Amino acid sequence: MGNGLSDQTSILSNLPSFQSLHIVILGLDCAGKTTVLYRLQFNEFVNTVPTKGFNTEKIKVTLGNSKTVTFHFWDVGGQEKLRPLWKSYTRCTDGIVFVVDSVDVERMEEAKTELHKITRISENQGVPVLIVANKQDLRNSLSLSEIEKLLAMGELSSSTPWHLQPTCAIIGDGLKEGLEKLHDMIIKRRKMLRQQKKKR
Repeated sequence: MGNGLSDQTSILSNLPSFQSLHIVILGLDCAGKTTVLYRLQFNEFVNTVPTKGFNTEKIKVTLGNSKTVTFHFWDVGGQEKLRPLWKSYTRCTDGIVFVVDSVDVERMEEAKTELHKITRISENQGVPVLIVANKQDLRNSLSLSEIEKLLAMGELSSSTPWHLQPTCAIIGDGLKEGLEKLHDMIIKRRKMLRQQKKKR
C-alpha cells in the first residue's frame, strides 16, 4: 500500500509543474550561456563546451522574499548556423535571457543584430528580456552604459520590457538579481494580458 503511494508521487513529480516558467537562454557562441545555466543548476562553476544543439534544465530558484519559482530553461547553441532555430525555441516563451560577453567588443554589433531580430518576431512581441552582461569581473569589460549603447537597447520595441544585468556567471554574481527582475517583468506582463482579456 505504502509503496503504491510513493509510485504515484514520483509520477506526479515528473508532470510539468504548472508554475514553471519557460525561459530561453540565447546569445552568441562563447558568451557564457551554458555557464549561466549550470551555475544556476548546481551553484558551482561547470567547465562547458560549445553547445551543438540545446541544453534544458528545470531549476527551482528562491527569489527575494523566499518564494520559490521553477524556471524551465532552454539554453540554445549560439553558433551562426544554429541561430535560425532560435525562433522555434522562443515560441510561447515566458521570457528570454540574452547573454552577452562584456569583453567581446568586436562582436557586440553581431549580438545587437541577433537581439533585435529575435525580439521583433511577432510571437515575441512584449516578451520580457533579461540581458545578462557576463564577464563583468574582467578588467577590460565594457560598462553597462557602453553595452546598452552598443546593443541599441533604446531602439527595442516599446512593448518589449528589458533589464540589463551585470554578472559574472563563473561565480554567479548578479544572476539571482537578474532572474528576480525577469520574474517581476513576467508577472507584470501576465497581469496586463489578463486585464486586456477582461476588457474584450
